[in-house]
Amino acid sequence: SKTLHTSELNDGYDWGRLNLQSVTEQSSLDDFLATAELAGTEFIAEKLNIKFVPAEARTGLLTAEEYKRIKKLHEDNRQFLRIPRRPHWDENTSPEVLQQAERDCFLTWRRELARLEEEQKLILTPFERNLDFWRQLWRVIERSDVVVQIVDARNPLLFRCPDLEKYVKEVSSHKVNMLLLNKADLLTREQRRAWARYFQNEGIRAVFWSALAEAKRLDCEERVRLSDTEHNEATEISSVGHSRTETSPEESEDDGKHAGEDDEEASTEQIFEDCTSEADWQTCSEASGDEGEEEQCKGSSDCSSFYNSSRLLRKDQLLDMFKSVHSGPRCKEGQLTVGLVGYPNVGKSSTINTIFRNKKVSVSATPGHTKHFQTLFVEPGLCLCDCPGLVMPSFVSTKAEMICSGILPIDQMRDHVPNACQTIPRAVLEGTYGINIIRPREDEDPDRTPTSEELLTAYGYMRGFMTAHGQPDQSRSARYVLKDYVSGKLLYCHPPPHINAKDFQPQHLKFAMQDIKGDSGTHAVKPSKVKRIENSVDKNFFHQENVRALTKGVQMVMGYRPGTGPVGQGKVDSEQQVGKPWKKHGNRNKKEKVRRLNKHLDA
Repeated sequence: SKTLHTSELNDGYDWGRLNLQSVTEQSSLDDFLATAELAGTEFIAEKLNIKFVPAEARTGLLTAEEYKRIKKLHEDNRQFLRIPRRPHWDENTSPEVLQQAERDCFLTWRRELARLEEEQKLILTPFERNLDFWRQLWRVIERSDVVVQIVDARNPLLFRCPDLEKYVKEVSSHKVNMLLLNKADLLTREQRRAWARYFQNEGIRAVFWSALAEAKRLDCEERVRLSDTEHNEATEISSVGHSRTETSPEESEDDGKHAGEDDEEASTEQIFEDCTSEADWQTCSEASGDEGEEEQCKGSSDCSSFYNSSRLLRKDQLLDMFKSVHSGPRCKEGQLTVGLVGYPNVGKSSTINTIFRNKKVSVSATPGHTKHFQTLFVEPGLCLCDCPGLVMPSFVSTKAEMICSGILPIDQMRDHVPNACQTIPRAVLEGTYGINIIRPREDEDPDRTPTSEELLTAYGYMRGFMTAHGQPDQSRSARYVLKDYVSGKLLYCHPPPHINAKDFQPQHLKFAMQDIKGDSGTHAVKPSKVKRIENSVDKNFFHQENVRALTKGVQMVMGYRPGTGPVGQGKVDSEQQVGKPWKKHGNRNKKEKVRRLNKHLDA
């Protein structure tokens, strides 16, 4: 009998209803079955001669020429990058008709992207292929008055989707687009000013925000407030106790006042030291410093009606910004709904938890943790709508670029060729991890960047990540290095267009200065983050005064036996005998005795 393969469609149970799973990559067979399911067609395929066509290789690192060619190809075809649109519907449209229309539009959109890849030989990012995730986005946009794209401040253009802004205006001209650059505490003031001017010229509102830094600041304020409350209660109790003594009320009041001031200052300073560093406080509470630039921008005819400040906003300032950007008709009377959309792992859930000061939504470092959108009321009249992270279709050079940007999970990668070596200088890598990467050979460029094998080998030796064959485990080391790159420990900030990338990295200057000091012979100060751990056993061993090599099976060296004089100079004393005591090495006539015994037996 023939072996038949059929597509199982509409088996009566919605398998993705309870646990919505993101699908960013599919094999050729899975893509074919998903397309058949969207088209609503059933098929029967006989098992005949099958020929597999290998997929085009999309891994490895690109040369400078290939990178320029691909960038130009991306710019020429950027207008074809679109997100799927929801078909038109009204209150008279039945759910069945609407779902079928959505599947048809989604299928047409996927075919257009496939044709773009096939004809233009372009490499698209592994975009979201699950229709249910796009349905979540459609509903969030329809019920939101302000649509906020949350992007990573280290590479905003990679996470920004201009076609999403167009779709928001297509749904309703009263809706407002806005960019929220999260993790902006990793950028300096000058870097934020450069991005603020760029988006100002692009005509889009952009604000800078750090969910983690703001959460730390709010925690410190809460601890200071609690300490002040406890201090006031203690002061009241002590004042009542002092009033019962023989001292005058005026003296007791003065003593209590001075003592209270000293205790308050000491407790406040201790809380500030325990909560966060001085740099974090300066980042979150710095003055604007943009007043002159703002007045100049408002007086110029080239600038827009709004102004993008480079200041890092606080929680209250961010909420005031949400309320002030929208002034037209709202989707729901008396309520402003702010939709938070964007790529996975950019900080949408962390932003909501920082605003509410408690864990409203679960967060994870793994991209794609949020599965369903939810609405939360911050205060009467202000509602936040959290949308699951969607990987928008865009052009990239390699898949490694998406892994380094935190879009794709690191633990699911199959190849470990990181491109962090192309962006992070050698001095930063060595100073961050306290390692020494092998230098280029004499026939190579002395200023070249280290290869991934050189970095991972040095890191594996330092951490003790070894394989069963005694070689450094590069795959395991790559996961740790990539996670440090995504978290910002290895910091690289992409510049706006027309700005040199090397001139946009002031964070790397301190490592470069330390490297120059080390080469000149002066003492190079290592970063405080690197912790030196010295094994006491190794320290005692290598500091012995008389260290001898351990040898095995050596009977004679240069005419001398261990512990004796030269050969043939008398019998060895028992005290100078060296060797294992249970071995009879001193019986020199053993062979002669055995020969005589054998001769006697033969006779």
